[in-house]
Amino acid sequence: MAVEAVSGNGTEAVAAAPAKEVSTKQASFREESNFLDDLKESERKALAELRDKVEAAIVEGKLFDDGKPEVKEKEEAKKKAAEKKDEQPEAEEKGEEDGKKEEAEEESGDDTKQEAKKEEAGEKAAAKEPETAAVVVDKDIALWGVPLLPSKGDEATDVVLLKFLRARDFKAGAAFEMLRRTLRWRRDWTGFGSGAECDADADLPEELAGACYLDGADHEGHPVCYNALGVFADDAVYKKALGTEEGKARFLRWRVRAMERHVAELDLRPGGVASLLQVIDLRNSPGPAKKDFRVAVKQVLDLFQDNYPELVARNVSVVVVVLIDRRRSGRNSRPSDLIIRFLCDFHLQILINVPFWYYAFSTLFYPFLTQRTKSKFVVARPSKVTETLLKYIPIEAIPVKYGGLKRDGDTEFSADDGEVAEVTVKGSSTETIEIEATEADATLTWDLTVLGWEVNYKEEFVPADEGSYTIIVRKGKKMASGEEAVRNSFRTGEPGKVVLTVQNTSHRKKKVLFRHKAKSACAKKC
Repeated sequence: MAVEAVSGNGTEAVAAAPAKEVSTKQASFREESNFLDDLKESERKALAELRDKVEAAIVEGKLFDDGKPEVKEKEEAKKKAAEKKDEQPEAEEKGEEDGKKEEAEEESGDDTKQEAKKEEAGEKAAAKEPETAAVVVDKDIALWGVPLLPSKGDEATDVVLLKFLRARDFKAGAAFEMLRRTLRWRRDWTGFGSGAECDADADLPEELAGACYLDGADHEGHPVCYNALGVFADDAVYKKALGTEEGKARFLRWRVRAMERHVAELDLRPGGVASLLQVIDLRNSPGPAKKDFRVAVKQVLDLFQDNYPELVARNVSVVVVVLIDRRRSGRNSRPSDLIIRFLCDFHLQILINVPFWYYAFSTLFYPFLTQRTKSKFVVARPSKVTETLLKYIPIEAIPVKYGGLKRDGDTEFSADDGEVAEVTVKGSSTETIEIEATEADATLTWDLTVLGWEVNYKEEFVPADEGSYTIIVRKGKKMASGEEAVRNSFRTGEPGKVVLTVQNTSHRKKKVLFRHKAKSACAKKC
Protein backbone atom coordinates (compact mmCIF):
# COMPACT_ATOMS: atom_id res chain seq x y z
CA MET A 1 0.00 0.00 0.00
CA ALA A 2 1.48 3.31 -1.07
CA VAL A 3 1.31 6.45 1.03
CA GLU A 4 1.58 9.93 -0.44
CA ALA A 5 1.57 13.30 1.27
CA VAL A 6 0.10 16.21 -0.68
CA SER A 7 -0.01 19.85 0.43
CA GLY A 8 -2.37 22.48 -0.83
CA ASN A 9 -3.67 26.01 -0.29
CA GLY A 10 -7.10 26.72 -1.71
CA THR A 11 -7.46 25.13 -5.17
CA GLU A 12 -3.74 24.72 -5.72
CA ALA A 13 -2.25 21.31 -4.89
CA VAL A 14 1.44 20.57 -4.97
CA ALA A 15 2.97 17.12 -4.52
CA ALA A 16 5.13 17.04 -1.44
CA ALA A 17 8.25 15.03 -0.73
CA PRO A 18 7.67 11.45 0.46
CA ALA A 19 6.98 11.14 4.14
CA LYS A 20 10.21 10.68 6.02
CA GLU A 21 10.99 8.47 8.96
CA VAL A 22 10.74 10.08 12.37
CA SER A 23 14.05 11.56 13.47
CA THR A 24 15.34 10.48 16.85
CA LYS A 25 16.83 13.40 18.72
CA GLN A 26 19.25 12.44 21.43
CA ALA A 27 19.14 13.75 24.97
CA SER A 28 21.51 16.45 26.11
CA PHE A 29 22.70 14.24 28.97
CA ARG A 30 24.59 11.11 27.99
CA GLU A 31 25.23 8.28 30.38
CA GLU A 32 28.90 7.91 31.24
CA SER A 33 30.76 4.93 29.79
CA ASN A 34 31.48 1.94 32.00
CA PHE A 35 34.39 0.70 29.89
CA LEU A 36 37.77 1.03 31.60
CA ASP A 37 39.39 2.38 28.42
CA ASP A 38 36.94 5.30 28.40
CA LEU A 39 37.74 6.39 31.96
CA LYS A 40 40.18 9.15 32.81
CA GLU A 41 43.43 8.20 34.53
CA SER A 42 42.25 9.66 37.84
CA GLU A 43 38.97 7.73 37.55
CA ARG A 44 40.80 4.45 36.90
CA LYS A 45 42.97 5.05 39.98
CA ALA A 46 39.90 5.73 42.10
CA LEU A 47 38.27 2.53 40.80
CA ALA A 48 41.41 0.51 41.58
CA GLU A 49 41.51 1.97 45.09
CA LEU A 50 37.85 1.15 45.69
CA ARG A 51 38.35 -2.37 44.37
CA ASP A 52 41.20 -2.89 46.84
CA LYS A 53 39.11 -1.58 49.75
CA VAL A 54 36.16 -3.83 48.90
CA GLU A 55 38.40 -6.87 48.35
CA ALA A 56 40.20 -6.40 51.68
CA ALA A 57 36.98 -5.72 53.60
CA ILE A 58 35.29 -8.87 52.29
CA VAL A 59 38.31 -11.16 52.71
CA GLU A 60 39.06 -9.86 56.22
CA GLY A 61 35.41 -9.92 57.24
CA LYS A 62 35.22 -6.17 57.90
CA LEU A 63 32.70 -5.09 55.27
CA PHE A 64 29.99 -4.52 57.88
CA ASP A 65 32.39 -3.28 60.57
CA ASP A 66 31.73 0.34 61.55
CA GLY A 67 35.47 0.84 62.10
CA LYS A 68 35.04 3.17 65.11
CA PRO A 69 37.81 2.36 67.71
CA GLU A 70 36.62 5.14 70.00
CA VAL A 71 33.52 3.10 70.79
CA LYS A 72 35.62 0.12 71.93
CA GLU A 73 37.82 2.39 74.08
CA LYS A 74 34.78 3.80 75.86
CA GLU A 75 33.47 0.31 76.56
CA GLU A 76 36.84 -0.76 78.04
CA ALA A 77 36.97 2.37 80.24
CA LYS A 78 33.51 1.57 81.59
CA LYS A 79 34.61 -1.98 82.46
CA LYS A 80 37.68 -0.73 84.35
CA ALA A 81 35.61 1.79 86.31
CA ALA A 82 33.15 -0.95 87.31
CA GLU A 83 36.01 -3.19 88.47
CA LYS A 84 37.44 -0.41 90.70
CA LYS A 85 34.03 0.14 92.30
CA ASP A 86 33.82 -3.56 93.16
CA GLU A 87 37.31 -3.56 94.76
CA GLN A 88 36.61 -0.59 97.14
CA PRO A 89 34.08 -2.32 99.48
CA GLU A 90 36.30 -5.37 99.69
CA ALA A 91 39.24 -3.21 100.95
CA GLU A 92 37.08 -1.58 103.65
CA GLU A 93 36.01 -4.95 105.06
CA LYS A 94 39.62 -6.16 105.24
CA GLY A 95 40.68 -3.07 107.29
CA GLU A 96 38.24 -3.87 110.12
CA GLU A 97 39.67 -7.36 110.82
CA ASP A 98 42.80 -8.19 112.93
CA GLY A 99 46.27 -8.77 111.50
CA LYS A 100 46.21 -12.53 111.63
CA LYS A 101 42.94 -12.73 109.81
CA GLU A 102 44.24 -10.19 107.33
CA GLU A 103 47.27 -12.33 106.54
CA ALA A 104 45.07 -15.41 106.12
CA GLU A 105 42.63 -13.48 104.03
CA GLU A 106 45.45 -11.97 101.97
CA GLU A 107 46.74 -15.44 101.16
CA SER A 108 43.27 -16.67 100.29
CA GLY A 109 42.65 -13.35 98.48
CA ASP A 110 45.68 -13.88 96.32
CA ASP A 111 44.35 -17.27 95.32
CA THR A 112 40.95 -15.74 94.64
CA LYS A 113 42.47 -12.94 92.57
CA GLN A 114 44.44 -15.42 90.50
CA GLU A 115 41.28 -17.42 89.89
CA ALA A 116 39.38 -14.21 89.12
CA LYS A 117 42.05 -13.17 86.62
CA LYS A 118 41.82 -16.54 84.91
CA GLU A 119 38.02 -16.28 84.79
CA GLU A 120 38.25 -12.71 83.48
CA ALA A 121 40.73 -13.78 80.80
CA GLY A 122 38.39 -16.59 79.84
CA GLU A 123 35.43 -14.21 79.67
CA LYS A 124 37.38 -11.80 77.44
CA ALA A 125 38.40 -14.64 75.14
CA ALA A 126 34.79 -15.81 75.01
CA ALA A 127 33.62 -12.25 74.31
CA LYS A 128 36.05 -11.89 71.43
CA GLU A 129 34.82 -15.06 69.72
CA PRO A 130 31.28 -13.80 68.97
CA GLU A 131 32.72 -10.44 67.84
CA THR A 132 34.89 -12.26 65.32
CA ALA A 133 31.95 -14.36 64.18
CA ALA A 134 29.71 -11.29 63.82
CA VAL A 135 31.89 -9.57 61.24
CA VAL A 136 32.41 -12.61 59.01
CA VAL A 137 31.18 -11.69 55.51
CA ASP A 138 30.16 -14.18 52.85
CA LYS A 139 32.61 -13.95 49.96
CA ASP A 140 29.65 -14.52 47.63
CA ILE A 141 27.97 -11.30 48.79
CA ALA A 142 26.25 -9.52 45.90
CA LEU A 143 24.36 -6.31 45.21
CA TRP A 144 21.51 -6.33 42.66
CA GLY A 145 22.66 -9.81 41.63
CA VAL A 146 26.25 -8.67 40.97
CA PRO A 147 29.12 -10.22 43.00
CA LEU A 148 31.02 -7.55 44.93
CA LEU A 149 34.30 -9.45 45.43
CA PRO A 150 36.52 -8.05 42.64
CA SER A 151 38.75 -11.14 42.53
CA LYS A 152 35.79 -13.16 41.25
CA GLY A 153 36.34 -11.42 37.90
CA ASP A 154 32.71 -10.56 37.15
CA GLU A 155 32.65 -7.71 34.62
CA ALA A 156 29.53 -6.21 36.21
CA THR A 157 31.36 -5.60 39.52
CA ASP A 158 33.19 -2.55 38.15
CA VAL A 159 29.91 -1.13 36.81
CA VAL A 160 28.33 -1.26 40.27
CA LEU A 161 31.44 0.22 41.92
CA LEU A 162 31.53 3.01 39.33
CA LYS A 163 27.99 4.01 40.27
CA PHE A 164 29.07 4.59 43.86
CA LEU A 165 32.21 6.41 42.71
CA ARG A 166 30.27 8.76 40.43
CA ALA A 167 27.83 9.47 43.24
CA ARG A 168 30.78 10.64 45.36
CA ASP A 169 32.81 12.43 42.68
CA PHE A 170 35.29 9.54 42.38
CA LYS A 171 36.41 9.78 45.99
CA ALA A 172 37.16 6.15 46.81
CA GLY A 173 36.89 6.53 50.58
CA ALA A 174 33.49 8.21 50.45
CA ALA A 175 32.23 5.72 47.84
CA PHE A 176 33.37 2.81 50.01
CA GLU A 177 31.51 4.17 53.04
CA MET A 178 28.40 4.71 50.92
CA LEU A 179 28.58 1.11 49.68
CA ARG A 180 28.95 -0.22 53.24
CA ARG A 181 25.98 1.82 54.45
CA THR A 182 23.90 0.49 51.55
CA LEU A 183 24.80 -3.10 52.37
CA ARG A 184 24.04 -2.62 56.07
CA TRP A 185 20.68 -1.04 55.18
CA ARG A 186 19.78 -3.95 52.89
CA ARG A 187 20.77 -6.40 55.62
CA ASP A 188 18.78 -4.72 58.39
CA TRP A 189 15.76 -3.17 56.64
CA THR A 190 12.58 -5.12 57.36
CA GLY A 191 11.03 -4.23 54.02
CA PHE A 192 13.01 -6.99 52.32
CA GLY A 193 11.66 -9.64 54.70
CA SER A 194 8.78 -12.04 54.17
CA GLY A 195 5.46 -12.43 55.91
CA ALA A 196 2.22 -10.51 56.28
CA GLU A 197 3.92 -7.59 58.05
CA CYS A 198 6.20 -7.05 55.02
CA ASP A 199 3.50 -7.43 52.37
CA ALA A 200 3.57 -3.87 51.05
CA ASP A 201 0.83 -4.49 48.46
CA ALA A 202 -1.69 -6.03 50.84
CA ASP A 203 -3.63 -2.95 51.98
CA LEU A 204 -2.62 -0.34 49.43
CA PRO A 205 -5.34 1.20 47.23
CA GLU A 206 -5.68 -0.39 43.79
CA GLU A 207 -5.25 3.06 42.23
CA LEU A 208 -1.58 3.05 43.23
CA ALA A 209 -0.91 0.35 40.64
CA GLY A 210 -0.74 3.14 38.08
CA ALA A 211 1.37 5.43 40.25
CA CYS A 212 4.67 3.77 39.32
CA TYR A 213 5.24 1.34 36.45
CA LEU A 214 7.64 0.43 33.66
CA ASP A 215 6.46 0.82 30.08
CA GLY A 216 8.72 0.55 27.04
CA ALA A 217 12.21 1.91 26.48
CA ASP A 218 13.84 5.08 25.19
CA HIS A 219 15.98 5.48 22.07
CA GLU A 220 19.04 4.08 23.88
CA GLY A 221 17.22 1.14 25.43
CA HIS A 222 16.76 2.52 28.97
CA PRO A 223 13.56 1.18 30.59
CA VAL A 224 11.10 4.03 31.09
CA CYS A 225 9.55 4.35 34.55
CA TYR A 226 6.38 6.45 34.69
CA ASN A 227 5.33 8.07 37.98
CA ALA A 228 1.78 9.46 37.92
CA LEU A 229 1.37 11.51 41.09
CA GLY A 230 -2.16 12.54 40.22
CA VAL A 231 -3.52 9.37 41.88
CA PHE A 232 -2.99 11.11 45.24
CA ALA A 233 -5.51 13.79 44.32
CA ASP A 234 -8.25 11.40 45.44
CA ASP A 235 -8.82 12.00 49.17
CA ALA A 236 -9.72 8.37 49.87
CA VAL A 237 -6.56 7.11 48.17
CA TYR A 238 -4.47 9.78 49.87
CA LYS A 239 -5.72 8.98 53.37
CA LYS A 240 -5.43 5.22 52.95
CA ALA A 241 -1.92 5.36 51.49
CA LEU A 242 -0.39 8.21 53.48
CA GLY A 243 -2.83 9.20 56.22
CA THR A 244 -1.10 7.23 59.01
CA GLU A 245 2.46 6.38 60.00
CA GLU A 246 1.73 2.74 59.25
CA GLY A 247 0.41 3.72 55.83
CA LYS A 248 3.51 5.78 55.02
CA ALA A 249 5.76 2.88 56.11
CA ARG A 250 3.77 0.51 53.89
CA PHE A 251 3.98 2.96 50.99
CA LEU A 252 7.74 3.18 51.47
CA ARG A 253 8.11 -0.61 51.37
CA TRP A 254 5.96 -0.77 48.24
CA ARG A 255 7.99 1.91 46.45
CA VAL A 256 11.33 0.31 47.33
CA ARG A 257 10.15 -3.10 46.17
CA ALA A 258 8.98 -1.56 42.92
CA MET A 259 12.44 -0.04 42.53
CA GLU A 260 14.02 -3.45 43.09
CA ARG A 261 11.88 -4.91 40.31
CA HIS A 262 12.90 -2.09 37.99
CA VAL A 263 16.61 -2.50 38.74
CA ALA A 264 16.27 -6.20 37.95
CA GLU A 265 15.45 -5.17 34.35
CA LEU A 266 18.85 -3.48 33.92
CA ASP A 267 21.98 -4.95 32.37
CA LEU A 268 24.77 -4.08 34.79
CA ARG A 269 27.63 -4.93 32.45
CA PRO A 270 29.99 -2.67 30.49
CA GLY A 271 28.04 -1.41 27.48
CA GLY A 272 24.73 -2.59 28.95
CA VAL A 273 21.72 -0.47 29.84
CA ALA A 274 22.52 0.28 33.47
CA SER A 275 20.02 2.99 34.43
CA LEU A 276 16.38 4.01 34.12
CA LEU A 277 14.71 6.95 32.41
CA GLN A 278 12.19 8.40 34.83
CA VAL A 279 9.09 10.34 33.73
CA ILE A 280 7.22 12.15 36.51
CA ASP A 281 3.68 13.24 35.64
CA LEU A 282 2.61 16.14 37.88
CA ARG A 283 -0.91 16.51 36.53
CA ASN A 284 -3.29 16.89 39.50
CA SER A 285 -0.47 16.04 41.90
CA PRO A 286 -0.68 17.30 45.51
CA GLY A 287 1.04 20.62 46.01
CA PRO A 288 3.55 21.68 48.66
CA ALA A 289 0.82 22.10 51.28
CA LYS A 290 0.21 18.32 51.57
CA LYS A 291 2.47 17.48 54.50
CA ASP A 292 1.94 13.69 54.52
CA PHE A 293 2.74 13.50 50.83
CA ARG A 294 5.82 15.65 51.30
CA VAL A 295 7.08 13.49 54.19
CA ALA A 296 6.48 10.22 52.33
CA VAL A 297 8.26 11.44 49.22
CA LYS A 298 11.19 12.69 51.29
CA GLN A 299 11.55 9.22 52.85
CA VAL A 300 11.61 7.63 49.42
CA LEU A 301 14.13 10.18 48.16
CA ASP A 302 16.40 9.68 51.16
CA LEU A 303 16.50 5.91 50.60
CA PHE A 304 16.97 6.21 46.85
CA GLN A 305 19.76 8.77 46.96
CA ASP A 306 21.63 6.83 49.66
CA ASN A 307 21.17 3.30 48.30
CA TYR A 308 20.49 3.48 44.54
CA PRO A 309 23.20 5.77 43.11
CA GLU A 310 23.10 6.59 39.38
CA LEU A 311 20.08 4.29 38.91
CA VAL A 312 17.00 6.46 39.29
CA ALA A 313 15.79 9.98 38.70
CA ARG A 314 14.68 12.35 41.41
CA ASN A 315 11.08 13.19 42.14
CA VAL A 316 9.76 16.72 41.68
CA SER A 317 8.89 16.99 45.38
CA VAL A 318 12.61 17.32 45.98
CA VAL A 319 12.15 21.03 45.33
CA VAL A 320 9.80 21.39 48.29
CA VAL A 321 11.99 19.21 50.51
CA VAL A 322 15.10 21.21 49.67
CA LEU A 323 13.49 24.48 50.68
CA ILE A 324 12.21 23.05 53.95
CA ASP A 325 15.55 21.44 54.82
CA ARG A 326 17.31 24.72 54.21
CA ARG A 327 15.12 26.49 56.70
CA ARG A 328 15.83 23.80 59.28
CA SER A 329 19.55 23.77 58.56
CA GLY A 330 20.15 27.41 59.52
CA ARG A 331 21.39 30.49 57.75
CA ASN A 332 24.87 29.10 57.05
CA SER A 333 23.54 26.36 54.75
CA ARG A 334 24.12 27.03 51.08
CA PRO A 335 21.18 26.21 48.76
CA SER A 336 23.55 24.61 46.25
CA ASP A 337 24.81 22.07 48.81
CA LEU A 338 21.30 20.95 49.73
CA ILE A 339 20.07 20.76 46.15
CA ILE A 340 23.08 18.89 44.83
CA ARG A 341 22.68 16.39 47.66
CA PHE A 342 19.36 15.43 46.09
CA LEU A 343 20.25 15.69 42.41
CA CYS A 344 23.84 14.58 41.85
CA ASP A 345 23.15 10.85 42.30
CA PHE A 346 20.51 10.58 39.60
CA HIS A 347 20.28 9.84 35.89
CA LEU A 348 18.03 11.64 33.39
CA GLN A 349 14.45 12.53 34.42
CA ILE A 350 11.58 14.23 32.63
CA LEU A 351 8.93 16.25 34.48
CA ILE A 352 5.70 16.63 32.49
CA ASN A 353 2.42 18.51 33.01
CA VAL A 354 4.33 20.81 35.35
CA PRO A 355 2.08 23.18 37.36
CA PHE A 356 2.77 26.84 38.02
CA TRP A 357 3.96 26.35 41.62
CA TYR A 358 6.87 24.22 40.36
CA TYR A 359 8.16 27.05 38.18
CA ALA A 360 7.94 29.40 41.16
CA PHE A 361 10.11 27.09 43.26
CA SER A 362 12.50 26.15 40.44
CA THR A 363 13.49 29.77 39.84
CA LEU A 364 14.97 29.80 43.35
CA PHE A 365 17.31 26.82 43.01
CA TYR A 366 18.08 26.64 39.27
CA PRO A 367 20.92 29.24 39.31
CA PHE A 368 22.82 27.17 41.88
CA LEU A 369 22.92 23.95 39.82
CA THR A 370 25.97 22.78 37.88
CA GLN A 371 25.70 22.28 34.13
CA ARG A 372 25.90 18.49 34.56
CA THR A 373 23.05 18.53 37.07
CA LYS A 374 20.95 20.81 34.84
CA SER A 375 21.38 18.41 31.92
CA LYS A 376 19.89 15.59 33.98
CA PHE A 377 16.34 16.89 34.15
CA VAL A 378 13.86 18.20 31.59
CA VAL A 379 10.68 20.14 32.36
CA ALA A 380 7.65 20.16 30.04
CA ARG A 381 4.45 22.11 30.43
CA PRO A 382 1.18 20.40 29.35
CA SER A 383 1.22 21.68 25.77
CA LYS A 384 4.76 20.34 25.19
CA VAL A 385 4.48 16.86 26.74
CA THR A 386 4.49 14.78 23.54
CA GLU A 387 7.08 16.93 21.82
CA THR A 388 9.40 16.65 24.83
CA LEU A 389 8.98 12.90 25.31
CA LEU A 390 9.60 12.35 21.60
CA LYS A 391 13.16 13.63 21.98
CA TYR A 392 13.95 10.66 24.20
CA ILE A 393 11.32 7.99 23.52
CA PRO A 394 10.07 6.64 20.14
CA ILE A 395 6.52 7.78 19.35
CA GLU A 396 5.36 4.15 19.12
CA ALA A 397 6.62 3.57 22.71
CA ILE A 398 4.92 6.65 24.23
CA PRO A 399 1.52 5.86 25.82
CA VAL A 400 -1.50 7.37 24.07
CA LYS A 401 -2.41 9.43 27.14
CA TYR A 402 0.84 11.33 26.59
CA GLY A 403 0.23 11.81 22.87
CA GLY A 404 2.05 8.68 21.65
CA LEU A 405 0.85 5.66 19.71
CA LYS A 406 1.25 2.91 22.31
CA ARG A 407 -1.97 1.31 23.56
CA ASP A 408 -2.34 -1.27 26.30
CA GLY A 409 -3.03 -4.74 24.90
CA ASP A 410 -2.66 -3.52 21.33
CA THR A 411 -3.50 -6.28 18.83
CA GLU A 412 -3.40 -4.16 15.67
CA PHE A 413 0.16 -2.85 15.57
CA SER A 414 3.43 -4.43 16.64
CA ALA A 415 7.09 -3.51 16.23
CA ASP A 416 7.10 -5.24 12.85
CA ASP A 417 4.08 -3.40 11.42
CA GLY A 418 5.83 -0.69 9.45
CA GLU A 419 7.69 2.45 10.47
CA VAL A 420 6.21 5.65 11.80
CA ALA A 421 6.49 8.46 9.25
CA GLU A 422 6.23 12.20 9.70
CA VAL A 423 4.89 15.10 7.65
CA THR A 424 5.35 18.79 8.41
CA VAL A 425 2.38 21.12 7.93
CA LYS A 426 3.42 24.74 7.45
CA GLY A 427 1.54 27.58 9.05
CA SER A 428 -1.81 28.45 7.43
CA SER A 429 -1.62 25.48 5.06
CA THR A 430 -3.14 22.03 4.54
CA GLU A 431 -1.56 18.59 4.13
CA THR A 432 -3.24 15.40 2.99
CA ILE A 433 -1.96 11.89 3.58
CA GLU A 434 -3.19 9.30 1.08
CA ILE A 435 -3.25 5.59 1.90
CA GLU A 436 -3.95 3.61 -1.25
CA ALA A 437 -6.01 0.42 -1.48
CA THR A 438 -5.12 -1.32 -4.73
CA GLU A 439 -7.73 -4.03 -4.33
CA ALA A 440 -11.28 -4.33 -3.10
CA ASP A 441 -12.33 -5.89 0.19
CA ALA A 442 -9.24 -4.78 2.15
CA THR A 443 -9.12 -3.32 5.65
CA LEU A 444 -6.93 -0.27 6.19
CA THR A 445 -5.93 0.68 9.75
CA TRP A 446 -3.99 3.79 10.75
CA ASP A 447 -2.68 5.76 13.74
CA LEU A 448 -2.16 9.51 13.51
CA THR A 449 -1.21 12.29 15.90
CA VAL A 450 -0.17 15.91 15.51
CA LEU A 451 2.23 17.45 18.02
CA GLY A 452 0.32 20.18 19.83
CA TRP A 453 -2.77 19.52 17.59
CA GLU A 454 -4.86 22.77 17.37
CA VAL A 455 -5.68 21.81 13.77
CA ASN A 456 -8.74 20.75 11.78
CA TYR A 457 -8.75 17.05 10.91
CA LYS A 458 -10.96 14.78 8.76
CA GLU A 459 -10.86 11.35 7.03
CA GLU A 460 -12.40 10.30 3.70
CA PHE A 461 -12.36 7.35 1.32
CA VAL A 462 -12.05 8.35 -2.34
CA PRO A 463 -12.82 5.47 -4.79
CA ALA A 464 -10.63 5.01 -7.85
CA ASP A 465 -13.76 4.93 -9.99
CA GLU A 466 -14.69 8.57 -10.66
CA GLY A 467 -18.35 7.54 -10.87
CA SER A 468 -18.40 6.38 -7.22
CA TYR A 469 -19.15 8.61 -4.28
CA THR A 470 -16.62 9.80 -1.74
CA ILE A 471 -17.30 8.30 1.68
CA ILE A 472 -16.80 10.33 4.86
CA VAL A 473 -14.92 8.11 7.34
CA ARG A 474 -14.56 10.77 10.03
CA LYS A 475 -16.21 14.17 10.01
CA GLY A 476 -14.05 17.24 10.21
CA LYS A 477 -13.22 18.31 13.75
CA LYS A 478 -11.15 20.92 15.52
CA MET A 479 -8.56 18.93 17.50
CA ALA A 480 -7.53 20.43 20.82
CA SER A 481 -3.98 20.40 22.14
CA GLY A 482 -4.63 17.56 24.60
CA GLU A 483 -6.19 15.12 22.11
CA GLU A 484 -4.95 11.53 22.09
CA ALA A 485 -3.69 9.90 18.92
CA VAL A 486 -6.41 8.90 16.45
CA ARG A 487 -6.84 5.25 15.50
CA ASN A 488 -9.33 4.26 12.86
CA SER A 489 -9.91 1.62 10.20
CA PHE A 490 -11.93 1.31 7.00
CA ARG A 491 -12.93 -1.72 4.97
CA THR A 492 -12.90 -0.93 1.26
CA GLY A 493 -15.54 -2.23 -1.10
CA GLU A 494 -13.54 -1.20 -4.16
CA PRO A 495 -10.05 0.10 -5.05
CA GLY A 496 -9.35 3.64 -3.92
CA LYS A 497 -7.58 5.58 -1.22
CA VAL A 498 -8.14 6.87 2.30
CA VAL A 499 -7.34 10.59 2.52
CA LEU A 500 -6.37 12.08 5.89
CA THR A 501 -6.55 15.88 5.86
CA VAL A 502 -4.77 18.11 8.36
CA GLN A 503 -5.53 21.84 8.14
CA ASN A 504 -3.21 24.07 10.14
CA THR A 505 -4.93 27.36 10.88
CA SER A 506 -2.12 28.72 13.03
CA HIS A 507 1.05 30.49 11.86
CA ARG A 508 3.34 27.84 13.38
CA LYS A 509 4.28 24.67 11.58
CA LYS A 510 2.93 21.37 12.90
CA LYS A 511 4.43 17.88 12.81
CA VAL A 512 2.19 14.94 11.88
CA LEU A 513 3.22 11.40 12.89
CA PHE A 514 1.39 8.42 11.42
CA ARG A 515 1.57 4.74 10.56
CA HIS A 516 -0.75 2.35 8.74
CA LYS A 517 -1.27 -1.27 7.74
CA ALA A 518 -3.55 -3.19 5.41
CA LYS A 519 -5.21 -6.60 5.63
CA SER A 520 -6.74 -8.14 2.55
CA ALA A 521 -9.76 -10.42 2.70
CA CYS A 522 -7.89 -12.92 0.53
CA ALA A 523 -5.08 -13.19 3.10
CA LYS A 524 -7.61 -13.84 5.88
CA LYS A 525 -9.32 -16.61 3.92
CA CYS A 526 -6.02 -18.24 3.04
